[in-house]
Amino acid sequence: MPPDEELRYPSPPPIDSNTTTDDEAGWVWAQIKAEARRDAESEPALASYLYSTILSHSSLERSLAFHLGNKLCSSTLLSTLLYDLFLDTFASDPSLCVAAVADLRAARVRDPACISFSHCLLNFKGFLACQAHRIAHKLWNQSRRPLALALHSRISDVFAVDIHPAAKIGKGILLDHATGVVIGETAVVGNNVSILHHVTLGGTGKASGDRHPKIGDGVLIGAGAIILGDVKIGKGAKIGAGSVVLIDVPPRTTTVGNPARLIGGKEKPTKHEECPGESMDHTSFISDWSDYII
Repeated sequence: MPPDEELRYPSPPPIDSNTTTDDEAGWVWAQIKAEARRDAESEPALASYLYSTILSHSSLERSLAFHLGNKLCSSTLLSTLLYDLFLDTFASDPSLCVAAVADLRAARVRDPACISFSHCLLNFKGFLACQAHRIAHKLWNQSRRPLALALHSRISDVFAVDIHPAAKIGKGILLDHATGVVIGETAVVGNNVSILHHVTLGGTGKASGDRHPKIGDGVLIGAGAIILGDVKIGKGAKIGAGSVVLIDVPPRTTTVGNPARLIGGKEKPTKHEECPGESMDHTSFISDWSDYII
């Protein structure tokens, strides 16, 4: 089979009321192992790496715990310690694996550069940073805050992604490229959100308390966008690349510019039907932006 040919083994479970999270996770894990076997055969130089990281493990949780442990370890924070910590955390909260599977599916469907599930698992630092953050968030909520903050520091050092361990992140998240993403302590990110590189969900200064953005489900945030303060980005909204957003954005609208303005105007903004966080359509608004001139 050619290396770039998509594997379908076994067939994906239908997404309906009878589909369980175990069915979904089992299908994705079978895909990952099949892809790893294919890649090990076609590229012998990677065989040992793929065996130790994927093929020697019995589950996605074990593979992910092993891989994250090796990525985030240091001379004083040993990979074996991190492996045990990550595996125990996955075992204590099955929702972490559910979220990881949703993130893998999100990357595979939304990102044309993602050639396989195993490619995402092994190489997409946005995916890896998000899974490590979820573990840090779990530790934070268990009042193990020094450990959560130490893990947060390692995530920032290794992946160049700075997400405070108190921030709440949904599932089906795509951090595309991910470099320079900053998400503050009281930020909330909904489900099926796509965020490009160098995005900041930050505060406006030294204000304490609830001071960071709340991002609704299905939102798309373009590269370099800055959203500051306790503002609400409505469900299915689109934030254009390079925008600076300081006030609430209504659902299903598009905002662009610095300072950001709603396409169609504040009184009657243009609304779209698609879910931009899933469609990844960054430019559909241009025909409605009368000031756009080349």
